[in-house]
Amino acid sequence: MIVLDFEKRVFELDSRVKELKNLNTGDLGIIEDIKRLENKQKKLLKKIYSELTPWQKVLVARHQERPHTQDYIDALVDDFVPLAGDRLFANDLAITAGIGKFKGTSVAIIGQEKGKDTEDRVKHNFGMPHPEGYRKACRIMDIADRFKLPILTFVDTAGAYPGVGAEERGQAEAIARCIDRFLQFKGPIVATVIGEGGSGGAVALAVANTVLMLENSIYSVISPEGCASILYRDAEKAPEASEALKLTAQDLMKFKMIDGIIEEPLGGAHRDHADIIKSVGDKLKSVLLELSNISDLKSHRRNKFLNITRNYC
Repeated sequence: MIVLDFEKRVFELDSRVKELKNLNTGDLGIIEDIKRLENKQKKLLKKIYSELTPWQKVLVARHQERPHTQDYIDALVDDFVPLAGDRLFANDLAITAGIGKFKGTSVAIIGQEKGKDTEDRVKHNFGMPHPEGYRKACRIMDIADRFKLPILTFVDTAGAYPGVGAEERGQAEAIARCIDRFLQFKGPIVATVIGEGGSGGAVALAVANTVLMLENSIYSVISPEGCASILYRDAEKAPEASEALKLTAQDLMKFKMIDGIIEEPLGGAHRDHADIIKSVGDKLKSVLLELSNISDLKSHRRNKFLNITRNYC
């Protein structure tokens, strides 16, 4: 497991427990030592994660071992059929999209995929979509509208890809058109920020009737490093920028920018994939049920975002 700096004390206890378990031959003294160290580890983990700074939450949100979009699809969606390409230029693997059954209900899925190991991350462009990725998302929305399917989106990106080629192919226009298409969609949309929600690249998949965030995820208009480079002329001041950006789920809930926070397992989602995926699945099911009682979901979504601008602009 990748160990973050502030988790090193917990890792030391983990290592000690493993050593004792390997030595354990039924000796009552060793068993008691294992229980004592495990309790100490849990208390320490609870204390550390209850006091995380915004910058530490950024690091947790970016943890490579957090479940990715494909993990949620594999666990929660039956008979998933991936759909590829934007029918204009190419298939962008930074965005995974398709149709399947979520707890018995046919749904469309759109999400950013960062990839797991180095080769996979390069393949998925580290979850940073090109214009064709957002145009693929629009194509999936057209299909979902036609067949009256709810849409579930999973947001996990540092931002849209800023390369020259992406700009030449109309990155800003593709993001704007994707946002507009979400606003015009007639059915229910639920967005979940599962890790890093960065810039317009994240907003493009989060124009939803209900926006959820995992407890240790982040969602902001710019990365802390980018903000620090602009405001302080020093990317090393990213921790200070994280404070100023108010990018944590708790801050955004307080400002009514999101609609709910999904509690993570002790020590973060990367420590227990099965637990957090189940929690997300249960929450999505309940939210879809709530949204089924709203007659005009398009107006509901439009008014939701208009109210945000009225409150803070």
